[in-house]
Amino acid sequence: MNVVKTIADLRAAVARARGEGKRIGFVPTMGNLHAGHIALVKKAGQRADFVVASIFVNPLQFGPNEDLDNYPRTLAADQDKLFDAGCHLLFPPSVEEMYPHGQANQTIVRVPGVSEGLCGGSRPGHFDGVSTVVSKLFNMVLPDLAVFGQKDFQQLAVIRTMVRDLNMPVQIISEPTVRDVDGLALSSRNGYLSADERATAPLLYRTLTQLKDALQNGRRDYSTLVAEGLESLRAAGLRPDYLEIRNAIDLQPVSDASAELVILAAAFLGKTRLIDNLMVDIHTSA
Repeated sequence: MNVVKTIADLRAAVARARGEGKRIGFVPTMGNLHAGHIALVKKAGQRADFVVASIFVNPLQFGPNEDLDNYPRTLAADQDKLFDAGCHLLFPPSVEEMYPHGQANQTIVRVPGVSEGLCGGSRPGHFDGVSTVVSKLFNMVLPDLAVFGQKDFQQLAVIRTMVRDLNMPVQIISEPTVRDVDGLALSSRNGYLSADERATAPLLYRTLTQLKDALQNGRRDYSTLVAEGLESLRAAGLRPDYLEIRNAIDLQPVSDASAELVILAAAFLGKTRLIDNLMVDIHTSA
């Protein structure tokens, strides 16, 4: 696996691979890699001949009171994991390489509609930062395909909408959420949890599972279900940020015509913000 830190070297390496007729797959990350990230890299390897991964803790997507300075940075360990997963090229640029004219002067890519509410409501400007950095990375790598995890469901929807609206020739592939044995969705921020908090954290997934079961058993009183779910989270010691049931296709509010739903939640446990979601197909439910 080669490691390049400049855009020029990145483009040169990708151009060589493309010149050899290779299909380019891309996995953008913020590092501190876990099994969920590695699943994305392996999926890219199944669909492409040459896999590029980036590691960049993007300051544009962090709010003023968020964990940018404390976000875990584990580049050496990440390189070993990427090598073992079959990654061919790693791009871990500096902030100066990504934003040479400063963040305040950076053109911003904003995806309206799908980026609003949910995490977009709780973290103003977050998805503007995500869509901006991903669009820049796409322009640098020019991949044939890129792989994103379903755990960040709204992010996935934002990227798909951006690619569609801006006519980017990139196939967006999703990979199911990777979970620990007790159901907790893997996340780089799980490392912030104390031992007691880690024992409590899976209750977020269990609450979503209970709501999914209720929907598949025919319940359609969405507001009541959400209220019950919020109460379950609070009773477990979590502080809900949001809990919503949306149309899975476009993240719009649920209607009578909705058949593919997604339950989305964010909750604080101590100082750690956890997110999770579950898809629900109610085509064949009672």
